[in-house]
Amino acid sequence: MEEGKSYSLLRLRKLAEFRYQMRSFLSFSESAAELAGISAQQYQLMQVIAAVPDGEGASISYLAERMILRHNSAVELADRAVRAGLVRREADEEDLRRSLVRLTPEGEGLLGGLVAKHLGELEAVGPDIAAAMKRVLDHREGEQ
Repeated sequence: MEEGKSYSLLRLRKLAEFRYQMRSFLSFSESAAELAGISAQQYQLMQVIAAVPDGEGASISYLAERMILRHNSAVELADRAVRAGLVRREADEEDLRRSLVRLTPEGEGLLGGLVAKHLGELEAVGPDIAAAMKRVLDHREGEQ
């Protein structure tokens, strides 16, 4: 192994294949969202909102955390989704200083269709993604 190199070429290739498999799925996701007339980030936003326990609505801080965005970027994304009719903002009854973001019926319908397409795609490519990840994580003794 070359001086200063802390990985093997084989592990690098395995990691590159895993990244390719993940990027391929993400590319599918971006295309599916765009074909549905929304951005990939709007689709992700709707997923996060729908996954909030008990349909409580999502605060902007929660959205920013779950989407790995800065607070102001989450505000802008939510505002664009409101203008598109995908979500609505409501005052939080427990803390009137903040608002909660909830899906609209239009957003729920659009999300349902996209989730079905994504699950179908994962049924097709999921085994390849899982196998690529397993190859990265399962390395033989002595391989670095």
